[in-house]
Amino acid sequence: MTKRRALLCLGVVLLAFTVRFLTAQFIAQHITDPAWFPTGIYAIFDNQAQDILDGRAGAFWVEDALNDPRAATRAVYPPGYSLWLAFIYKLGGTRSPLVVQSVQMTLDALFVLLIIGVGASAYGWRTGFAAGVLAAMSPLLAFNGATPLADSPTAWIVVGGAWMLLLAAKRRSWRWALGAGLMMGASCWLRANALLLGVWCALALLLFVQANWRFRSLLAGVFLLGMILLVTPVIIRNSRAFHAFVPGGMGFGTNLWEGLGETSRAAEFGAVFGDENVIKQERAELGLPSDAGLYWPDGLQRDRARMSKALNVIKAHPFWFAGVMLGRMAGMLKYAGEPVPYMGTAGINVTSRKCLPTHLQGGILAAGVNLLGMLQSVLRYLLLPLMLAGAVLAFKQDWRVSALILTIILYYLVVGSIIHTELRYGLPMQALLFVFAGFAIVKIVWSLKSGVWSQKTKNGSLAADSRPETPDSRL
Repeated sequence: MTKRRALLCLGVVLLAFTVRFLTAQFIAQHITDPAWFPTGIYAIFDNQAQDILDGRAGAFWVEDALNDPRAATRAVYPPGYSLWLAFIYKLGGTRSPLVVQSVQMTLDALFVLLIIGVGASAYGWRTGFAAGVLAAMSPLLAFNGATPLADSPTAWIVVGGAWMLLLAAKRRSWRWALGAGLMMGASCWLRANALLLGVWCALALLLFVQANWRFRSLLAGVFLLGMILLVTPVIIRNSRAFHAFVPGGMGFGTNLWEGLGETSRAAEFGAVFGDENVIKQERAELGLPSDAGLYWPDGLQRDRARMSKALNVIKAHPFWFAGVMLGRMAGMLKYAGEPVPYMGTAGINVTSRKCLPTHLQGGILAAGVNLLGMLQSVLRYLLLPLMLAGAVLAFKQDWRVSALILTIILYYLVVGSIIHTELRYGLPMQALLFVFAGFAIVKIVWSLKSGVWSQKTKNGSLAADSRPETPDSRL
């Protein structure tokens, strides 16, 4: 049984790698096109990594962020992804995004094993396997897995933490809870999106674990301790750089203001979308020098001013803003059709024309790639119904486990919709939703098999003592 499952997992990993490798070929062809690859964002981390390797900047501490524009930019973002790039550059001997792409694409293929693990621990092996196959095929996960940015590595860590959180609840283990907290804290070294997730997960442990109040409090406390241990160094670094308490770095005010700038009422509020437009607006309003950047000079004060302006608009129009949030939530769950403006791509369907060199765009290989792309196209339209149905069915079967998984999903869905968001920001949520899609498929297959079994029993073609397999039985 273990051997069979290992072979099936290997097959899913190979499928995931194939989809990501083909997608990576498309991205590599468009690596200089901002419409497909955010070259400006990558350049920020690339410059920081090269400064570290060349000795122009320290690996962790940031000095004089208030007066040095380059230092200010370094302090805005967590240090983890720049360190990751520096490590890959050093290891590979080439400072190229294509080298980073190769490494992350390979590791992202292994990411499906974490999704399988979450599904298997929550609802059984078959659910985990089905979720893994869907995740391996997903255009959204494949596109981001083959894109050299911090989003996919962050998702690996958060989903790993979610698996540990689930094991902590099911096994009532403080050690797994500590590991989950450490993982969630580690993700904040790459992206600060999960900074408040610790509070949500701690509340979930208090509310949904089947144990006495004292033990639930222990699990929640240990989880928070693990997260605090890894987040605190980043908080100290940022506070030292800006001489103020800056938990996740700057940028919340910017994203909140730019989030209003992407709405239909932007002109009414004087809000603009895009970093360059924000800088241009503030140069005119504040008389900033021509070389002013988004966070220099006076980056901390300006970011807080953006947040204040945005909050004033939200307080004056709460019901309208609630509608904006609902629209963003719907956009985060739109996998097919035209992409939602400002939210980025949901990935591509692989085809021989997009992903293969000219001399290979014919024959059996091309036909196989095109078939894979067609399956991805069908999957796009089936995903959301499967996820929604699976969430309902899973909640009915085991509401405690389902509530723990939904806690993380709802965090990215609800909290992420407050500010300007993109599909790639919520990759941990997207990955966990595949668990519910996998559960729905298992239920559908089980229902079909049960119907066939019942019909055969009526026709007398099945022995009276035969029993159908349960969804979670061994293969």
